[in-house]
Amino acid sequence: MSKKRDTFTGTLGFILAAAGSAVGLGNIWRFPYLAAKDGGGLFLVIYLILALTFGFTLLMSEVVIGRKTKQSALTAYGVINSKFKWLGGIATVVPFLILPYYCVIGGWVLKYFIVFITGHGTDAATDGFFGGFITGEVEPVVMLAVFLAATMFVVIRGVNGGIEKMSKVLMPVLLVLVIGIAVFALTIRSEDRTGLQGLKILVIPTLEGKSLNDVFTVVLDAMGQLFYSISVAMGIMITYGSYLKDDDNIVKGVNRIELFDTLVAFLAGVMVIPTVFVFMGTEGMAASGPGLMFEALPKTFSSMGIAGNIVGTLFFAMVLFAALTSSVSILEAVVSSIMDKFRISRTKAVVIETVAALVLGIIVCFGYNLLYFEFKLPNGSTAQVLDIMDYVSNNILMPVLAIGTCILIGWVAKPDLIISEATKNGEKFGRKTLYIVMVKFVAPILLLLLLLKSLGIMDLIIKAR
Repeated sequence: MSKKRDTFTGTLGFILAAAGSAVGLGNIWRFPYLAAKDGGGLFLVIYLILALTFGFTLLMSEVVIGRKTKQSALTAYGVINSKFKWLGGIATVVPFLILPYYCVIGGWVLKYFIVFITGHGTDAATDGFFGGFITGEVEPVVMLAVFLAATMFVVIRGVNGGIEKMSKVLMPVLLVLVIGIAVFALTIRSEDRTGLQGLKILVIPTLEGKSLNDVFTVVLDAMGQLFYSISVAMGIMITYGSYLKDDDNIVKGVNRIELFDTLVAFLAGVMVIPTVFVFMGTEGMAASGPGLMFEALPKTFSSMGIAGNIVGTLFFAMVLFAALTSSVSILEAVVSSIMDKFRISRTKAVVIETVAALVLGIIVCFGYNLLYFEFKLPNGSTAQVLDIMDYVSNNILMPVLAIGTCILIGWVAKPDLIISEATKNGEKFGRKTLYIVMVKFVAPILLLLLLLKSLGIMDLIIKAR
């Protein structure tokens, strides 16, 4: 006799858990950088349009696949159509690859939180602090282990006692911190710059100096950001969808996840862009990823004087909460798949995956010292262990998985499979025609272009023109 599947206590629990997954490091360190790089308001407008169309399509598809099959990603695709069970394999490999390096970065965030809360924020602003930390052979591994242990603790307690309970506590706190820091960012000023001037960079669209190819690049950047933002194409939303009850309102849930994620992404831009602009100018916003989070922002906080340590503490507390809610969802996606496939207990599945993530995470840590090397990726960037894992999972496997999902739903199982499941309790599917057009035609084409860009092929085509 099979064990009854865990469920969220209600739609609110699902919304908070799914939003917690969506609101992660991608929102906080990638969205502001891309917004600054791609024309501020132009990127924001395109992102919002894609979130309401492209993002809605993928998010709705995955959540409904989960609830309809009551299976995690590894087995859910096979239930829809046995010829597409290979998509379940990809959907499990993606979070398996992401979890180790995500927890390594989570360990970095934990380190900076400790530095700021102990009153040593100015140390983090010194040149070489970040590089000295990540190239160490012991401390990064310790921080990885602590962050991974916290993630494991939540997941091992289950859907209700762990994931949902954590989300109901951390998500409101996270939202308050995000709003508070964003408002503060608008009030700061230096001798010749203000936070409000920095806000204009984010919200006012500009096409100055941009060709048609440049605008096309902005579209692809915004679309790539949506993968990070809404946690699609990595098995998470299928897994969380499988924990929904049959009478839960999926349409309302998906709409609110979209709203929450977009709001936090925008507020992340409000937090970061005006702050960096005031103290470092437009050149400070050229930093991306780790450079923005762990180098540019600590220097910015240091420039604030005494208040900088308080702001830095609150900021890294917020980032730590966001990283934890996301890492929990990534671990849960793998654990749920292991449980469904091999019929083992949650505890065993969590221990197996945690050990695997710890081993791979240590290899990632050593990629900055003992195992350091440089490798040229197809998109032209130079990489080492973490970058290679990120490239394979985010730039190749996720677009392939999303394309496969669109083909399965758009052409094989048909869109009505999603629509009928989402509306079976009388809910109104407000973007029905849009959904059908997107899942059958627009989304697969955009995804293919994104994949070609990731492989470096799109750049070759543009140059050939």
